[in-house]
Amino acid sequence: MASVTDEKTPGAGGSVELSIGGMTCASCANRIERKLNRLDGVTATVNYATEKAKVTFPEGLDPESLVAEVEKAGYTAALPEPPALSDQDGDRTAGEPDEAGPLRQRLVTAVVLSVPVVAMAMIPALQFTNWQWLSLTLAAPVVVYAGWPFHKAAWTNLRHGAATMDTLISMGTIAAFGWSLWALFFGTAGMSGMTHSFESAIERTDGSGNIYLEAAAGVTAFILAGRYFEARAKRRAGAALRALLELGAKDVAVLRDGVEVRVPSDRLAVGDRFVVRPGEKIATDGVVEEGSSAVDASLLTGESVPVEVRPGDAVTGATVNAGGRLVVRATRVGAGTRLAQMARLVEEAQTGKAQVQRLADRISGVFVPIVIALSLGTLGFWLATGAGAGAAFTAAVAVLIIACPCALGLATPTALLVGTGRGAQLGILIKGPEALESTRAIDTVLLDKTGTVTEGRMTLIEIHLAEGEDEAEVLRLAGALEHASEHPIAQAVARGAAEKAGPLPAPQEFANVEGLGVQGVVDGHAVLVGRPRLLAEWSQALPAGLEGAVRAAEAAGRTAVAAGWDGRARAVLVVADVIKPTSGEAIARLRALGLTPVLLTGDNKAVARTVAAEVGIDEVIAEVLPADKVEVVKRLQSAGRTVAMVGDGVNDAAALAQADLGLAMGTGADAAIEASDLTLVRGDLRVAADAIRLSRRTLRTIKGNLFWALAYNVAALPLAAAGLLTPMIAGAAMAFSSVFVVSNSLRLRRFR
Repeated sequence: MASVTDEKTPGAGGSVELSIGGMTCASCANRIERKLNRLDGVTATVNYATEKAKVTFPEGLDPESLVAEVEKAGYTAALPEPPALSDQDGDRTAGEPDEAGPLRQRLVTAVVLSVPVVAMAMIPALQFTNWQWLSLTLAAPVVVYAGWPFHKAAWTNLRHGAATMDTLISMGTIAAFGWSLWALFFGTAGMSGMTHSFESAIERTDGSGNIYLEAAAGVTAFILAGRYFEARAKRRAGAALRALLELGAKDVAVLRDGVEVRVPSDRLAVGDRFVVRPGEKIATDGVVEEGSSAVDASLLTGESVPVEVRPGDAVTGATVNAGGRLVVRATRVGAGTRLAQMARLVEEAQTGKAQVQRLADRISGVFVPIVIALSLGTLGFWLATGAGAGAAFTAAVAVLIIACPCALGLATPTALLVGTGRGAQLGILIKGPEALESTRAIDTVLLDKTGTVTEGRMTLIEIHLAEGEDEAEVLRLAGALEHASEHPIAQAVARGAAEKAGPLPAPQEFANVEGLGVQGVVDGHAVLVGRPRLLAEWSQALPAGLEGAVRAAEAAGRTAVAAGWDGRARAVLVVADVIKPTSGEAIARLRALGLTPVLLTGDNKAVARTVAAEVGIDEVIAEVLPADKVEVVKRLQSAGRTVAMVGDGVNDAAALAQADLGLAMGTGADAAIEASDLTLVRGDLRVAADAIRLSRRTLRTIKGNLFWALAYNVAALPLAAAGLLTPMIAGAAMAFSSVFVVSNSLRLRRFR
């Protein structure tokens, strides 16, 4: 799908969504944003996670100039493709390059080659004769090939007068590698029989006998691992839109001169008449011209009960025809359909999310230039004091290596990996650090009803019998007739009857009565099952007791189905979307976390209030359309509340994306899962409380890791600058800080 924009013709002003390439950290997004916002009348928001820039520009400005401005900053930008090119296959992003693929190759290379390099440097027993030359052979591809993305980004930043973590990683690894080359070829490190010895004494040395290849290779491998997992998470950012588009029908039977011709659904035009058979998806928004049926719109509206439609009624694309044959006239196609509008809502909500800056990237804006300046200052100071080039370079390289942000780079990915791994064991999928940071301030939880608090499918829950009737007989006859119908309510009755009464007989002379129910012959009885009006038309009036049962069911928002045969009404069967047995406990757990639960649903008020009262929710917002759900989230956010949204349907996808924290039930629609921040695999609402607890614990671990990694750098830098740490000890200290960060992260495995 092409990016949805409200862009006018070039030069007329409007807004456009640019695809940005070449960003390596959140500070890149900040730089592009600042560059664009300097243009007169331009307002830009750059999202690092989705690699998109939403830009509003004034009349008279050509959008191509926005692309040029981004390219001046050293990045790539592209305007959205024309809709005609991308609407033909709803998955344009499938052809985009997979950023994680090349990173995976570099990571595998780095790990395979770095392990023996680090082992030989750290374990004297492995230092055979001329081991240092094998280390050079293995480390060179790691630094040059595997570390190329860092060097390339550092060079790009240098040309534009900027510095990021890439700059520090590149300088540190090149300095360690370059010094090792000097020591091997011009110092004493290349001599046969050379070994590394660890000394506890801190003293100045010329460093010509030491190599630091393990620091160069190890740092590259560690940082690449973090970048790889980050790239995988970013790759999924556009999947919500693809999941929405894949809901639509792929082809459609169009009526041409009275003959059905199957064509791809994207070739439909407004005014075309097309046929929808039972079980098929409706290809696009339209109006029913012939036939009547029940349409299951639960994916789009959240309404648990199928809607009866007849000639003149409007239907929505991607909903399912659950009953008879329909002929529909298309009224909206392509970008104008309800489905496309929902896709636009999801995209706008994702693009408009507050940008979550990684703390490490924010630190780098100040930390990197200071370290580079300190390293150069150290080199100049020791040269000026006559300490010799070897000692001066040793101190300068030690500053770069001790400051090399290995622990900073590991702080987020290791905690995230352990936290997400533990979450997966508990049925919780966490998409990334952005989701974790959103859990801190959550105070309100919006809960979708259908499929989240309730089971999401109709179930037979009550049987009311007329005087003298046998329940098993009622279920057998009514269930047999309903079993022949494809209507979801009929199927609920049939399932319930089969569970309670056993095998059902086959009906004869079955017929569907438009909008009322079904009729037929079962075991010699003329049976009617459907609305009370169907029985009344056959002079089978409900006795007072059954009429009361119908009124009570309707007052509670449930569906009452009347059954009768041989001239008399026999029973009322009540069908409803039942509450999950764990929902009440889940609401209590959410309250215990200090959160306010709110039921938000497209279903009617009577149903919503009944469900809310049963599970202990005080606040109910009912009868809301998908776009209204987004507005509800925005209204609460503008009132100062921090909102989490729990849902499972396509109708929830935009609200899940707009909310500060989106939690999707894993048993629900792919679009909802992809638009969310957390996915609850088991479909158990109790897991929502566990997910928020685990997210908060993981976030605390990340913050702790970042603090200690930074504290270590700050404490060790003065020692390195004073020449009291050799690069070898600096490398070992850096490795220790990394081990500490990893160990701290591993504590998350004990989360219960």
